[in-house]
Amino acid sequence: MTQTDRSAPVSPWAPFRHRAFFWLWLGVVVSSVGMWAQTVGAQWLFVNDPNAATIVTLVQTASALPMMLLALPAGVLADAFDRRWLMFGVQIYFIVVAVLLAVLTAAGMMQPALLLTFTFAVGAGAAMLNPAWQSLITEIVPRNELAAATRLDMVSVNVARAAGPALAGVVIVRWGVAPVFAITAVAGSFLAAVLLAWRRPRITSGEREPFLPALVAGGRYVRHEPVVRRILLRLASFMAPACAVWALLPLIASRQLGLGADGYGLLFAALGIGAVIGALCLGRVKQHLSSNGVLGLAAISFALAFGALVLAPNLWVALPLLVVCGFGWTATVSTIISELQLFLPGWVRARAIGIYLMVFLGSQAVASPIWGLVTQHLGLRVAILAAASLVGVSALGGLVLKVPESQHLDRSPLAYWDAAPLALEPDPDAGPIVVSIEYEVSVDQEADFLLAMESMRRSRLRSGASRWDLYRVGESPDLFCEQFQVPTWREHQRQHDGRLTAEDQSIEDAAFAHIVGTPRTQHLLPPGTPRNVLSAERQGYGEDLAAQQTRP
Repeated sequence: MTQTDRSAPVSPWAPFRHRAFFWLWLGVVVSSVGMWAQTVGAQWLFVNDPNAATIVTLVQTASALPMMLLALPAGVLADAFDRRWLMFGVQIYFIVVAVLLAVLTAAGMMQPALLLTFTFAVGAGAAMLNPAWQSLITEIVPRNELAAATRLDMVSVNVARAAGPALAGVVIVRWGVAPVFAITAVAGSFLAAVLLAWRRPRITSGEREPFLPALVAGGRYVRHEPVVRRILLRLASFMAPACAVWALLPLIASRQLGLGADGYGLLFAALGIGAVIGALCLGRVKQHLSSNGVLGLAAISFALAFGALVLAPNLWVALPLLVVCGFGWTATVSTIISELQLFLPGWVRARAIGIYLMVFLGSQAVASPIWGLVTQHLGLRVAILAAASLVGVSALGGLVLKVPESQHLDRSPLAYWDAAPLALEPDPDAGPIVVSIEYEVSVDQEADFLLAMESMRRSRLRSGASRWDLYRVGESPDLFCEQFQVPTWREHQRQHDGRLTAEDQSIEDAAFAHIVGTPRTQHLLPPGTPRNVLSAERQGYGEDLAAQQTRP
């Protein structure tokens, strides 16, 4: 299959044909302009403080740190509740926080600690908003347009990164920082109005999962899915050094280039313009390069441009270099999130995106103050060159951490397991449940069977099992017994009804190809499960089926 075949050309504007996507996208753009203006206002408020190198980088940390704490719980809520109303509630929260910021700043009551507290509050709202929005995209555009929609989402982020700081710079020069926070409140109101006007089609969903089990299930899926772990590690290896461009940009503007707030806004805008160019051109680039090729090109371009920034003597030399950095940043983030969304099954998508956002912003929250300390102790140029070098190293690491191409994977739920042939009916919350499956394997197939069962282990664990074991029966050397434990009967039913995909079925088929006859399945229930709950007719049906081949 050629690269062109794998990436069938789709117009970068195709998702705009869907009215809901267009208006929500526009609302996100306007809201994000206000968010980025708020970030610039918060950073510039103390840029002349003696401890500016620490305070300015801590602003980014305070904004990103809540994502480490709240993105996964936010993903659980986005999987469980109506995403439209969840986003609407977050926008109202943003408006309240921004109004308080504006009032306190105008009154001269904003101290560094208080500013960082409010910035943390804004970051908490973003943590709740992003998983809902990212997972909502998959509802309102078809799968073949998802990569284009993801790139347009990156356009919205980076249009905001270009417009928000530029707007904030102009406002700060003329009227000060407080009006910037007022703009944030107005911008949040626009997305709230769009969400209120949208008539979202009714989505049929199964029973809502309780919060804590859903949280655990999302974490378990990511822990036992090597593809997702590889994608997240590839993301972190780029983000940790590359975030220095955002953390150090105020210092580059004020110390290296001698610029004021308006010049800083132009530097920020250059990053945003490069990001928009990257988002719009990436579809054509993907027709000629694989995802891994795009990631390698993006990292190398970013490293070279950011490293060259230490030689920039003035604004006009720095601007094109930052355009290249913006391109590299967006090409990396857009490629990774689109491949992740295409790979994830629907039942866990928002939760896994929450974990992605934890890695995305968490790496920045951890790394940004480190780059601030490096700058404070070793100088700005050393920090820039060190960060650029590590981005280059991440490009080399991509030769090992390859991201899969997920465009043609079928991730829709597939209910291929037979109904459990029980003579008893357990309570939905009864547990733990142990599913025991017996296989007969001839000696010549044993090695291949054991290898295939490694993939089976990952399939069981990521779909809901809390424990998995494979035993050999001592009394009969040809028999193997697989056992996996599920916390409750309800959780096992979720495996039956919506958590399995065609990939899981192919894993089972690959293992079953090495066995003799048919596997025999038993469901081991808690000893207190009442007997004779089902009718005699149903019990007889269960006994008949128990002797047949069954999947769990």
